[in-house]
Amino acid sequence: MKRGFLTHRNRWVAPVVAPVTVVLLAALSPAAAGAQTATRPGLTLDGARQVIAAGVAYAAKNGAPGGVIAVVDEGGNLMAVERLDGTFAAGAMISIGKARTAALFKKPTKFFEDVVNKGRTAMTALADFTPLQGGVPIVSGTSIVGAVGVSGAASAQQDEEIAMAGAAVLASPATSAQPVLYFDHASVDAAFAKGAALFDGSGGRNFMVHASRRDQAGMAEVHTLDTDVIHVLDGSATLVTGGTVADQHEVEPNELRGSSITGGQTRRISRGDVIIVPNGVPHWFEEVPSPLIYYVVKVRR
Repeated sequence: MKRGFLTHRNRWVAPVVAPVTVVLLAALSPAAAGAQTATRPGLTLDGARQVIAAGVAYAAKNGAPGGVIAVVDEGGNLMAVERLDGTFAAGAMISIGKARTAALFKKPTKFFEDVVNKGRTAMTALADFTPLQGGVPIVSGTSIVGAVGVSGAASAQQDEEIAMAGAAVLASPATSAQPVLYFDHASVDAAFAKGAALFDGSGGRNFMVHASRRDQAGMAEVHTLDTDVIHVLDGSATLVTGGTVADQHEVEPNELRGSSITGGQTRRISRGDVIIVPNGVPHWFEEVPSPLIYYVVKVRR
């Protein structure tokens, strides 16, 4: 039996399906489908619970009197919500509204609160829009996968801090744009021969590396910003830390010197020892019987 359909003139016509079928199959082929879709990270229920747990922990650590923490997915759909004891009833509705606003507009809700406060009150007419500080997008890699909203803490600022603490638990670690530093053995040996800085902290870094050498006792020192991490490679010395610096004076900003230290703690240091001298603590190489070779990493606060 032939298959077909009747026209308005009652003529039997065979349906034209093959070309259409070919086009549909081509459109649904893996290669074509791949060209029309993209793989994106998504927020799981476990991830939403981790966000809430991190927010609750931050609230407890910082003495928040209450709060409601709500997590939504990228489309603003509620995934999880937790109300801390003592939080007013409307907090749940407000926290969900903050989370939805942050997710759908892909910005912290403080941005919109500031815009409204500066006079653009027409934005408050938007449907399902909560321009109140305390909503923060949740970012995974470079994608926004949802948002967290908090309401009912001690202040709007604390609402946002709790939300940020929650969102941070899923954030990917940042990749440094700073280059790797390399010093060959010849450069290191030359620096130790006279005592010199291998790296001076340039490029906005908060640390320096010194290849240090001492052949005799030095002046007492106080670095008001820098913590010294000392690793002795060779030799020995008597190191005094703490106490009071005699004849203390400033030789340059944040650097103090003196002739000696009284009342400090005395240690004999030698090869292999590591000493950490926090910023602001006086220290003095009182006695250096033989050349002392040591690394100093200075970390600036």
